[in-house]
Amino acid sequence: MSFRNLLLTATSAISIASVPTMSLAAEKGEAEAEAPAATAPSSGPFAHVSPLPFQAPDFAHITDADYQPAIEAGMAAQQAEIAAIAANPEPPTFGNTLAALEWSGQELNRALAAFYAVVGANTNDTLDAVEKAVSPKLAAHADEIYLNSLLFARVKALYDGRDNLSLSAEQARLLEVTYDRFVNAGAQLGDADKATLKSLNEQLSTLGTEFSQKLTQATKDAALVVDAREELDGLSDAEIEAAAKEATERGLEGKYVLNLINTTQQPQLASLTNRETRRRLYEASVTRTSRGDDNDTRAIIAQMAELRAEKAALLGYPDYASYAMYDRMVKNPADALDFMARLVTPLADKQLAEAGELDAAIMADGGDFSVRPWDWDYYAEKVRKAKYDLDEAKVKPYFELTRVLEDGVFHAANMMYGLTFERRTDIPVYQPDVTTYTVYDKDGSELGLFYFDPFARPNKQGGAWMGNFVEQSRLLGTKPVIYNVLNISKAAAGEPQLVSWDNVVTLFHEFGHALHGLFADQDYLSVSGTNTARDFVEFPSQFNENFASQPAILSHYAKHYQTGETIPDALVEKIDRASKFNQGYALGEVVAAALLDMKWHALKAGQKVPDADAFEKAALDSLALRVDLVPPRYYSPYFRHIWDHGYAAGYYSYLWTEMIAHDAFAYMMNQGGGLTREAGDTFRAKILSRGNTMDYAEMYRAYAGRDPQIDAMVEARGLGPDSGE
Repeated sequence: MSFRNLLLTATSAISIASVPTMSLAAEKGEAEAEAPAATAPSSGPFAHVSPLPFQAPDFAHITDADYQPAIEAGMAAQQAEIAAIAANPEPPTFGNTLAALEWSGQELNRALAAFYAVVGANTNDTLDAVEKAVSPKLAAHADEIYLNSLLFARVKALYDGRDNLSLSAEQARLLEVTYDRFVNAGAQLGDADKATLKSLNEQLSTLGTEFSQKLTQATKDAALVVDAREELDGLSDAEIEAAAKEATERGLEGKYVLNLINTTQQPQLASLTNRETRRRLYEASVTRTSRGDDNDTRAIIAQMAELRAEKAALLGYPDYASYAMYDRMVKNPADALDFMARLVTPLADKQLAEAGELDAAIMADGGDFSVRPWDWDYYAEKVRKAKYDLDEAKVKPYFELTRVLEDGVFHAANMMYGLTFERRTDIPVYQPDVTTYTVYDKDGSELGLFYFDPFARPNKQGGAWMGNFVEQSRLLGTKPVIYNVLNISKAAAGEPQLVSWDNVVTLFHEFGHALHGLFADQDYLSVSGTNTARDFVEFPSQFNENFASQPAILSHYAKHYQTGETIPDALVEKIDRASKFNQGYALGEVVAAALLDMKWHALKAGQKVPDADAFEKAALDSLALRVDLVPPRYYSPYFRHIWDHGYAAGYYSYLWTEMIAHDAFAYMMNQGGGLTREAGDTFRAKILSRGNTMDYAEMYRAYAGRDPQIDAMVEARGLGPDSGE
């Protein structure tokens, strides 16, 4: 199985590279994998490979009650397989050790792939209870593998003798990656320290699950309840009707409910004219998990930070950030901080300039106050309309969801890579709003299967993400089965499903992850597709965002939903000019969150956090940014990325990969052939299809001929001296 994903599973509910599904297969020749020890047969929908196309999970025959037995049976089966590998009397070979490890854990992988997808996108009390029950068991299961001394001795023997093994480049990389993961997981510790590590991992897994479940419930419970329609002035009739419907469904007939999304800022803040409603909505967002109730997460995150620091020290690292970054493109916290520091000065200046503009708009509007966080989006939208004559309400009619997906996202993939897509209705899904497509490669062969789950639900985790039900591996004979999940507010029945420009960019972003998975071309799953470092995995997705605004692609999907008119060039120009507006806020909230993440994970072993609020305040006060005006995208108590999604000491990755993505796209457009199939095929061959088969910096240099540079990102964000803003 993918040992990277097994390690992630023990500590996170969902991740970009989700837990894989595999089929049994054996590698031929010298590296032939040996069959695992026989185990008692189990029953249920995960006991055998799914009969559906691409081995897609058969949700028509999966019930909530199936998951826990399958996960537990899968762990037992894999432990028997691991024991057989470790106790093999034959000398270790690549085949009887590394390849055998690669395909162990079939039933477990099938169950986890489906389970974590549904828990993230369509959970309920039963699934939450299963997650709570199995999380510590999965942590212990991962430890039993990575801390198995006999197994590690075999891996180490291969690693020490690697120069004499005549391995392929991918095999050599897999051996290096596997050895490093064992060491990072504690394989070299003594027995007493291993016992301590197991306890820490179990505690962290339990706390991570508890955090995630509390946050999901808190986000639902903290929705703003409004008594009168006039308090929602500024929202569209459809939005107000949706708020009334939500209130009715909650038993609050005659009232209105605004659901929260996962980030600090809420989309309605840009439209609400009532300042008190804006303040209440903002306060509901930032206090959702810090109200002293059953969903308060502050004690959990403080304990997790302390335990992570203790774990890092046990493994020989000065702090958890240093531990977590062992396999990254950016090798240590100092380099990540240095990169972000290069953004702070121009960013701080930009924030002050933008705040001044907004204060002037407030004064012109008759206000006698300075901008506060709950005012920012509202007055930024006013300035945007005045400065660029850009009204979001006039933009959205050109972006109907299905057309954006099929005539935009899919069209770009066809133009650049030759892919085609066929909608199908014979694949069972876990929720009625989910749609599926077969993806065909440029030669007409089947490349994979794609699921699309776009709409927000109260039982769905916030944000947007990609995952795999099945991951590509030639050894295992599998092709990718991939899903994209978003959180777009669903239109009322009979209304067109229009989306914002931000939603459009998100669609392209998440499909960039999908392409990274679809184009995987590896023998071994552990280095296949999106099984890459946190500060590389967001590169393909951010790169793909650029296609959304390219005229040849935009004109193909940006059609008025009523008239069919292509979006006017003048409006496109306004969108382009406005894209550099408000970047002090848009970039600042990400930088603040990334720096806050690094502060939490710079904690030293033994250092206590008696008050999470005080720790967070001190951390934010140390930043040279106006966090009083531009708060972090996530405050610590609802920062799911770093407490439960595997991005601990890794949120900087979004900034780092944005830099790489802008640089790579600039290279494509200026030296790499532009929007041509040749350019797309080159990017596919050198980046999208390579997985984790070589050093990331070397991979980038093989594409662009040099290291990435920050200039294109600075220009795109409008932070340069000639930005005109």
